[in-house]
Amino acid sequence: MQHRYRGGVPRFLVVLDADSTLLEDEVIELLAEGAGTRPQVQAITERAMRGEIDFADSLRERVATLAGLQADVVDRAQRAVRVTHGADELVRGVHAAGGTVGVVSGGFHEVLDPFAARLGLDHCRANRLEVVDGTLTGHVLGGVVDAAAKAETLLAWAASDGVPVSRTVAVGDGANDLAMMGVAALSVAFDAKPRVRQEADVVVVDRDLSAVLATLGLRG
Repeated sequence: MQHRYRGGVPRFLVVLDADSTLLEDEVIELLAEGAGTRPQVQAITERAMRGEIDFADSLRERVATLAGLQADVVDRAQRAVRVTHGADELVRGVHAAGGTVGVVSGGFHEVLDPFAARLGLDHCRANRLEVVDGTLTGHVLGGVVDAAAKAETLLAWAASDGVPVSRTVAVGDGANDLAMMGVAALSVAFDAKPRVRQEADVVVVDRDLSAVLATLGLRG
C-alpha cells in the first residue's frame, strides 16, 4: 500500500493487528459461514489466539475448509465486517501528531484492503487466498503472515518510514501478536487474551481504539 502520510519523516509508527483489533470480526469465520464450517473454524481460531496451536498450521487448516467456495464469498465477508469503534479517531490522531499507522494481519488482503484504504492507513500486509477459475482452492498463496512475519513487518515499516524502533507501538489481542509486541517499544493489549494482557506494557479493556491515543499521550 502506498504511504498516505505526507508530513516529511514520521515521528512514530503504530502497527495494529486486524481481526478482533482493527476489525470487530474474525474474517476467516465470516468466510467459513459460506462453507458451513464456522463452528469448526471458530474452535481452531480460539485455540490459535490462546497460543495453544501453531498459527500458520491453524490458518492452513481453517482455509482448507473454504475449498470449493465461489470467490464472491469475499464480497459477502466485506459487507459483514465491522470496523472497531474509534478506529477513525485513532488514525486521525496519530496522523495529526506526525505518526504513521499500519495494519498487519493473519487475515486476507482481499477483505482487508478496502478498509485500510478507507481509514487512510499508511501500510497494510496480510495473506492472500488462492483462487482458480473463480473458486477458492483452500490454499494460501505464498508464506503465511504469522507471528514472526508480523514482527518482521513492524521493523521493516519502521525502517522504510525512517522511524527508530524506540518510537514504535504494536497493538494486538492474540498470541500471534506477541512477537511484534515484543519488538515494539510500546505494546498495547486491546481487549486481549489473558496471556497478551500479562505480557503487554499497557492494557486497553474497552473496545474503543481511540483509547489507544491516551496510551500515546495524545489524549487526556
